[in-house]
Amino acid sequence: MNISFFIAQKLISKNESRFSKPIIKIAITAIALSLTIMLLAIAIITGFQKEITDKVIGFSSHIQVSNFSDGNSYESTILKNTDSLKSSLSSTKGIRHIQSYATKAGIIKTDKEIKGVVLKGVGKDFNTNFLQSILLEGEIPNFGKSKKVKKVLISKSIAKQLMLNLEDNFEMYFIQQPVRVRQFEIGGIYESDVSEFDDILVIGDIRHIQKLNNWSENDAGSLGIQIDDFSKINQISQNIYKKIGYNLNTKTVIENNTQLFDWLELQNMNVRIIIILMLIVGAINMITALFILILERTQIIGILKALGSQNWQIRKIFIYYSSYLIIKGLFWGNILGVFLCFIQKKFQLIKLDKDIYYISYIPIDINLLNIINLNIGTFIICFLTLIAPSYLITKINPIKSIKFE
Repeated sequence: MNISFFIAQKLISKNESRFSKPIIKIAITAIALSLTIMLLAIAIITGFQKEITDKVIGFSSHIQVSNFSDGNSYESTILKNTDSLKSSLSSTKGIRHIQSYATKAGIIKTDKEIKGVVLKGVGKDFNTNFLQSILLEGEIPNFGKSKKVKKVLISKSIAKQLMLNLEDNFEMYFIQQPVRVRQFEIGGIYESDVSEFDDILVIGDIRHIQKLNNWSENDAGSLGIQIDDFSKINQISQNIYKKIGYNLNTKTVIENNTQLFDWLELQNMNVRIIIILMLIVGAINMITALFILILERTQIIGILKALGSQNWQIRKIFIYYSSYLIIKGLFWGNILGVFLCFIQKKFQLIKLDKDIYYISYIPIDINLLNIINLNIGTFIICFLTLIAPSYLITKINPIKSIKFE
């Protein structure tokens, strides 16, 4: 039988001291609040990263294959025989979907307003799941029809600036020799909250761009490649690069949006700082509680020593006791943290400025693995910090402690 554990259980069940009760409650509260804040920090940051990354990938795919000459231009250069290129890339491990598209800069002119935009032409192979998730009005045009589709998707931002509504017609001018004009109808209005896309992007049928550029139906401007595992994006990009021609290049969504992903990576540093500070707060409170428990039970320690108990056996009593307090704090911290995460995820009570944060509310990503790791890490760190302070027990003299009042 574990005597140290047995005595610790008795001390826990008979904790009637008026002096230690408030200290113990403060320690439990500190652990609970620390875990709650850490859970919220991780849920918010991972939510931010997931939401924003999904939006950027939804518009541009994980990996883009295009001509070297394209650079960051809005004008796509021709990528010939895309069907055969897609066939050769489809065997690459980790690729989920390949879709062709092209972009062309233009100017929308209405009776009262004028605005520069980019027409992104997509075809029947385009994955519309993301567009469906951000659609506010109307419907996604069927870009796979045999006849060229006149309807396009525009953002709420563009519609507001140009004072356009669903099913309105407008003209788009393309600056080339000679200047070309196309008339489009608004088939749907979307809103992603990412101003870099919402302010300029119009999504239409790729056949309009093929016609304007005198391309064949098998030609496109780029290939957008979606993959299964985002963590392997660089490796898959390199594998694709080895398979394509010398005049083609691959770029990941991270390379195309460097500043955005650098900003997201910076948030990880903020989370680390919060976690370290909260662990320090929890550990300090547990050390304080342990000292109080030891001083309060000096007589019991003296009696146990007089009966022949070893220092390590007595130290384990108080480490078990403190571990119980840690677990109790973690329990309430999980309850409060998950509850607050659920409330924000369900009702989106706390709003944000979408022009700054790319999203109109604080996003939450409740990940069970993160919760488990955080609980285990917090317990281990708090537990280890108790071992050194418990050494105080070895300094207690049995004779003096029995007389201690």
